[in-house]
Amino acid sequence: MNVFKTYFMDVITKNYVNFEGRASRKQFWIFVLLLTIIAVVLNQLSIMDNFIGTLFWIVSILYSLAMILPVVGIGARRLHDTDRSGWWWLLYFLPVIGWIVLLVFWVLPSTPGQNRFGAAK
Repeated sequence: MNVFKTYFMDVITKNYVNFEGRASRKQFWIFVLLLTIIAVVLNQLSIMDNFIGTLFWIVSILYSLAMILPVVGIGARRLHDTDRSGWWWLLYFLPVIGWIVLLVFWVLPSTPGQNRFGAAK
């Protein structure tokens, strides 16, 4: 439960639209993992063929919309941690090649110590 609070809820509550600073590789990937698990569970519950399924479908859509800004924010902070501008996120709109480049940037180790975006966490 502490992992959920530390790596997921803190990003959503304290850094909802924060595009400044740095996010460690661990913080980024645990957030992505928890985000994906919640989305998969909601989507699986939404395929039921009754009123509850429809309700979970609506909740799933609202969850996806609510997570857009935190995902962009933590992605930009992760890019900052590798000493790259958050504007590299625009590679997302370049199918396949851009996604691979972003994935490589997010997997790279952090810049040790201080960089132009602040101190390492």
